[in-house]
Amino acid sequence: MKSRAVSKRNAQTVAVVGATGAVGTEMLRVLEERRFPIGKIVLLASERSAGKRLRFNGTAATVERLRPEAFEGVDIALFSAGASRSLQFAPEAVKRGAVVVDNSSAFRMDPAVPLVVPEVNPHALRRHRGIIANPNCSTIIMLVALKPLHDAATLRRIVVATYQSVSGAGAKAMYQLWDESRQILGRWKGKAGTWSADGQPWKLARSAGPLPKQIAFNVIPQVDAFLDNRSTKEEIKMVQETRKILEAPALAVSVTCARVPVFVAHSEAVWIETARPLSVAEARRLLQGALGVKLVDEGARGRYPLPVDAGGQDAVLVGRLRADESVKNGLALWLSGDNLRKGAATNAVQIAELLLHAKGA
Repeated sequence: MKSRAVSKRNAQTVAVVGATGAVGTEMLRVLEERRFPIGKIVLLASERSAGKRLRFNGTAATVERLRPEAFEGVDIALFSAGASRSLQFAPEAVKRGAVVVDNSSAFRMDPAVPLVVPEVNPHALRRHRGIIANPNCSTIIMLVALKPLHDAATLRRIVVATYQSVSGAGAKAMYQLWDESRQILGRWKGKAGTWSADGQPWKLARSAGPLPKQIAFNVIPQVDAFLDNRSTKEEIKMVQETRKILEAPALAVSVTCARVPVFVAHSEAVWIETARPLSVAEARRLLQGALGVKLVDEGARGRYPLPVDAGGQDAVLVGRLRADESVKNGLALWLSGDNLRKGAATNAVQIAELLLHAKGA
């Protein structure tokens, strides 16, 4: 979805909560790129980050301590500081007249709070009461790709396996990948392919970082904590959020989430069943013209979605389209999308643009 032209006379006071974090800094970058009409920017973070200076629109702005009074005069507040801070401060922002777009899980499943992907369910914004929730990054990326197929043939079942980058777990997880890779590659000696240690030199005895296991040269089939039903929180989020966004409470959804040694951009293998037959050719036509989608589907020529290509852009790359012959009306596809941009920051800014146009800007 391209940036919308907005009148400067309707310039907004915008607060970015969690401005020094990975998603917060991406929000600032996206606000600049999309030329969102900002009269004043308010940067908010924890007391530890207060006083830092960040560049925005060519000038330096000072980060303030997050407190209720900081939202006085704010029109739109973009939150990316975790669920606990959102629960504490989002109502304070609304009380002072701001509309909150929250990137945490705090309000996503609240029936009174719209959960919005602008390419998928922009109509849900009409019922907001001051807070709008940004979905989980993996849910956003998947539904941008599936929405045109759902509209044409009605989804009956979704099975998805995610391959999620470490940036989804924050800057410390990115450092964990870098540090572990450095340690292991440091054991490699020369072009002859010899190692400086016996056994399994690619396996670390101990891994220190926020991820539960070694991530370098590894895959971790756990994103977030395990629940009593043996699924993880991330997997349940994708199930529940997909049903809410598509307004399909009975939709069958099965999810397995894994963390992979990629710095930025998530990938997903998706299998769908639809109510009516949907050929590969028709699915390709639908995706070629879909908002927020870039079809990259020429496997024989080595063209398919890659996280290294998806990183840094807002389009969800979709490819490897083929029939799933194990079920009736089945299709399989592969997609990659930048979890920090479309999966978080860009989606939030797009919601803010829709809010502005709803006010007649």
